[in-house]
Amino acid sequence: MTQRIVQIIPTMDRGGAEKQLCLLAAGLPRDQFDVHVVLLTRDGPRSEQLRHAGIPVTVIGKRFKADPSALFRLRKHLTQLNPDIVHTWLFAANSFGRAAAKWAGVRRIIASERCVDPWKTSSHFWIDRQLAKCTDAITTNSVGVRDFYANHGIDPNLFRIIPNGIPPRSKSKISRQEAFARLKVDPERKLILAVGRLWPQKRYRDLIWAAEMTATVREDTTLVIIGEGPQSGELLRHRDAVTAPSRVRFAGQRNDVADLLPHADVFWIGSEYEGQSNSVIEAMQAGVPVVASDIPGNRDLIVDQECGFLVEMGDTADFARRTLTLLANPELADRLGQAAKQRIDTKFTVANMIAAHQSLYQE
Repeated sequence: MTQRIVQIIPTMDRGGAEKQLCLLAAGLPRDQFDVHVVLLTRDGPRSEQLRHAGIPVTVIGKRFKADPSALFRLRKHLTQLNPDIVHTWLFAANSFGRAAAKWAGVRRIIASERCVDPWKTSSHFWIDRQLAKCTDAITTNSVGVRDFYANHGIDPNLFRIIPNGIPPRSKSKISRQEAFARLKVDPERKLILAVGRLWPQKRYRDLIWAAEMTATVREDTTLVIIGEGPQSGELLRHRDAVTAPSRVRFAGQRNDVADLLPHADVFWIGSEYEGQSNSVIEAMQAGVPVVASDIPGNRDLIVDQECGFLVEMGDTADFARRTLTLLANPELADRLGQAAKQRIDTKFTVANMIAAHQSLYQE
């Protein structure tokens, strides 16, 4: 007998949670699961993958934070679908989705927390604690996320840790020369990549300072930051105040990151908090040594000095030092990169991620 699973998430933007939901929804065995996806707020580019896989996608259209009409529409839709399980993702969907599911009489409710969330206020955590009372399990990708919520009053026994999954990697379609040409970087320089939304959590100011220090020592390095976001103008002004475009470039949002990654010499992430970064997973899968801030989400991925380097968050000098060590020792960089690739290929597969969810749903 098939189980009907309704996955609820705010949008289908190009975020990490959205990517994992798509991989899960498309990968669950059709003879065992009837999967529907509900978007609380709006549609987005990742929906195309779901619709191509034949998965129904419904947009509820929540218009503002506490839109009561969205709760009524969501409850009506769940009543019509009559699912065996509702699985919600991220705060807005965790809140509206769990409340609507309980109101609609859904028998089993699962939530998903994807990141430590220091932005949450006491009111947010109160909502989390109240809704946890009607929640059968909470999936997460990181021990750090579980511990964060346990410290805010959520029973840690509710959590099921399921690492992110990443599809097998295809060989890059482009040469190093082409990659550097696309990024407008001199191919004689050493390439450092950072990928992610331009907002305060990612601490790109730290990376710009670290890039300036690295380039001052070697004079042949360029940090390329791929992504867009609300800090783009501010970060561009900061770059121009402390360094030069030849040392730090902004490449905007790109669709060819998978082809560019293998040609990077080092990958950087300086975030102050993460769940489990898909960009780090993809860099490690490409065999690129990573220098990362020492935070729980990154710690789950990188074993320090075995498949990358962890440095204290905000320590721009150590970012530069670790990077200079890798660039001066190609054998070390290759060893760390290959160990990173092996770790991802064995522990962070889509098959493992889907199997863990399948087991939870059947339980």
